Amino acid sequence: MTSEQYTRVRLDFGYDGTDYAGWAKQPGLRTVQGELEAAVHQLFGYQGDPIVLTVAGRTDAGVHADAQVAHLDLPPEKVARLAKLRGMDGKPDPNIAGSLKRRINGVLGAHADAWVHDARVVSPDFDARFSALSRSYRYRIADTLARKDPIVRRTTLWYTMRLDLDVLDETARRLVGLHDYAAYCRPRPGATTIRNLTDFRWTREADGVLIAELTADAFCHSMVRSLVGACIATSQGRMKPGEAEELFDQGDRGLDYAVAPAHGLVLTGVSYPEDALLAARAELTRQRRLDTTPFPGETA
Repeated sequence: MTSEQYTRVRLDFGYDGTDYAGWAKQPGLRTVQGELEAAVHQLFGYQGDPIVLTVAGRTDAGVHADAQVAHLDLPPEKVARLAKLRGMDGKPDPNIAGSLKRRINGVLGAHADAWVHDARVVSPDFDARFSALSRSYRYRIADTLARKDPIVRRTTLWYTMRLDLDVLDETARRLVGLHDYAAYCRPRPGATTIRNLTDFRWTREADGVLIAELTADAFCHSMVRSLVGACIATSQGRMKPGEAEELFDQGDRGLDYAVAPAHGLVLTGVSYPEDALLAARAELTRQRRLDTTPFPGETA
């Protein structure tokens, strides 16, 4: 069956990553991909081959998402089956994407820790992973100046010392740019560590909680939590001012800082070009991967 015979659907969804072993399916472990793909397979009565989701960013164990994106391809027989299912008015629902969304959420359950916010049919040129222009993350820390709210403890690092906002922010801004982030990534054989970090800043909210916001074309494995860890280490005096930037030349972080815990990290957005540029963006990204220059899809 050719790609033109499939119907591509984009899913926008979020999840509390606390009880997941990350996005990617792993034998014997509960993962976001595993739960969503199992839900899709169940709603089609376990008939045919399971449908595989392609995701924008493969988050690590314990990392959350407000705005994750994935796509899946439905063969004609599954499209026909969705079109026959009845909607809220009791009549067959021609909106197959909306029907798919409701039924995935129905399988997940009313109080699930993963939830599909939106679903829509997209062009075959759309690729959740390779068409993406950038990913954005947020990291929350409640230090000794912050109000520690148990309601959001699963998405906030409670830190037992005071952190200096000015030092955090200055360190972050020194790390922005197109660099080889090998010192801030867990290495993977054959994977590039060159990334374009376009924004990294810290602010303190009215309740005292420190917020780091980061945007890049892509993030390699553990990169966001490593960058946050370097900022914390600098604020605490375990790293000298400017030392975090010097690690670009070193290429290996050694023991200069600790990677920040996963639970404070949330994927907050994925950006894409206009529809006419989707195919070109996906092709460029794939080519960059072959050329070992920045490419998306690694974990953060």
